[in-house]
Amino acid sequence: MRLSLLANAGDSQRNFVDLSVPGWAWVALLAFMCALLAFDILVVHRKAHEVHTREASIESAVWIALGLAFTGVIAVAFGGAAAGEYVSGYLIEKSLSVDNVFVWALILSYFKIPSKYQHRVLFWGIFGALALRAIFIFAGVALIEKFDWVLYVFGAFLVYTAVKLIVEAEEELDPASSRFMKLINRVVPTSPDFDGQKLFTRMNGVRVATPLFAVLVLIEFTDVLFAVDSVPAVLAVSR
Repeated sequence: MRLSLLANAGDSQRNFVDLSVPGWAWVALLAFMCALLAFDILVVHRKAHEVHTREASIESAVWIALGLAFTGVIAVAFGGAAAGEYVSGYLIEKSLSVDNVFVWALILSYFKIPSKYQHRVLFWGIFGALALRAIFIFAGVALIEKFDWVLYVFGAFLVYTAVKLIVEAEEELDPASSRFMKLINRVVPTSPDFDGQKLFTRMNGVRVATPLFAVLVLIEFTDVLFAVDSVPAVLAVSR
């Protein structure tokens, strides 16, 4: 796949260079990410426990360090300009993800998810988020490479969302009354009780979802909504 990245940051005129990323590199990156996630769920959080501030801070620092360390791989493989674009995109995604965290905290609090089970819900949410954002990113890159004017559409959309956030008053979120949650209950029978960390359980001999599954789906849904804003922003700076 060919990605167009900004190559000359010091020149007032924008010059772009095509970078060929071999398929094996994508496979290696995906395998490395899966290995890290497997270590997290099978070793660090094998047993359900409440994650306190100190533990959460250390884990966050480790994940951020790994993300920034990947800049070195980009720099060695593609040069400093590509590494700069990666850092810009990473910082934008990180800053825009703050809204996600607040919404997720609200959802977990509203549905009274026990603290020791919250990590498991968010962990499985990562897989869905990776898949959905990958689709958004690759689709966006394909559109930009074929139609340059799509960047202006992304820019206009970002301006619109920014203005909307400024002029509109904040509304109280009621996740349980949302149409999306009602749809979940209609499609997937849901138990009102937890069964440990399980997403599914059996009730009266029938396999049903637990509240953890419903919250997981809602978290994925909110991530899609936020990706609509963040992905165009990253594509705009990494074009």
